[in-house]
Amino acid sequence: MIYNLLYPYVDAWPLLNVLRYPSFRITMAGLTALMVSLFLGPWFIRQLRVAQHGKDTVREDTPESHQEKQGTPSMGGVLILISLLLGTLLWADLRSRLVWTVVMVTFSFGVIGFLDDWTKFRNKSKGLSGKMRLALEFGLAGLFLLIFNTDLDLTVVSEFPWVLVGYGIDTHVALPFVGTHLFNPDLGWLYPFLALGVIVGTANGTNLTDGLDGLAIGPSIVAAMTWLVLAYVAGTVLSGFNLAEYLYIPHIDGASELSVYCAALAGAGIGFLWYNTYPASVFMGDVGSLALGGGLGTLAILTKNELVSAIVHGLFLLEALSVIVQVGSFKLTGKRVFRMAPIHHHFELKGWQEPKIIVRAWVISIMFALIALAGLKLR
Repeated sequence: MIYNLLYPYVDAWPLLNVLRYPSFRITMAGLTALMVSLFLGPWFIRQLRVAQHGKDTVREDTPESHQEKQGTPSMGGVLILISLLLGTLLWADLRSRLVWTVVMVTFSFGVIGFLDDWTKFRNKSKGLSGKMRLALEFGLAGLFLLIFNTDLDLTVVSEFPWVLVGYGIDTHVALPFVGTHLFNPDLGWLYPFLALGVIVGTANGTNLTDGLDGLAIGPSIVAAMTWLVLAYVAGTVLSGFNLAEYLYIPHIDGASELSVYCAALAGAGIGFLWYNTYPASVFMGDVGSLALGGGLGTLAILTKNELVSAIVHGLFLLEALSVIVQVGSFKLTGKRVFRMAPIHHHFELKGWQEPKIIVRAWVISIMFALIALAGLKLR
């Protein structure tokens, strides 16, 4: 918004020329989201405590020791959404359909999570049914991807024409560690199923990971910073030098604007971590985990890193797989592989202290991020 409002006056005020550089707006988006989260946090947490007084905020499918956390307010993900949206909308180029797509998926998944959390508190139930939640997730993700792929030109005659650049979804898929010049298969009509699976799978993987203080937000910050690099590289041309072509990855026009969103996500996450770190003063709830996961999954689609996302979101994938293995094993053999799933609860019941599990999960997520970034040169 700041870019769209002020950049037309760059000739009158040369200082505003700094707005044309994504690197400046990336920094400011992250800083804005961080400061909003930090300063708004105490008041917001107080309001949640009042609103949720006497409510059960601890999940049922957790170890008994988690009952000690009763009274800690949930739905702190609303704070993440506010900070993220402000940071993005203030500093991104709002003519970018890439930005609007990831923002709308993030917000819509946050609404699904909010409804789930609100239903739990209001009706003392388990929230939305699994089928209902999945239907909403697939439906909304599909809707916004369809809009993204629809030719749309909104032009206003002014000094700064308002044009949503028309993009089409590329159905080719880049393989990790393999250059697009060597192998770049086209999935055709199968691609939408992959795209929806990545978005919904990442959202629910993030949701399953959200079981310990800071466990989900840490890897989300790492993933956001990884996507910041990948989006910037995919969309940046410096003095005629195309970084994407040099690295044999897909070039996406305007993808550098997604880096502004990524910075805002990282900043909002770091600010939230200030209050969510062990012992947590607030839980993010489904409103936070689904929004974060939906946004991260959408970044994978828009930057053409659908398969690389399995590495970037490796921790979320491991958590989801542990649940799948646990349920599958119990249905087939009547035996459980883990003491409790998701797998972080397994380590809790083995006697690991919560901070040790959290920090080691962060280390694993950083390792996955470095592997994904290394793939930029191993092509």
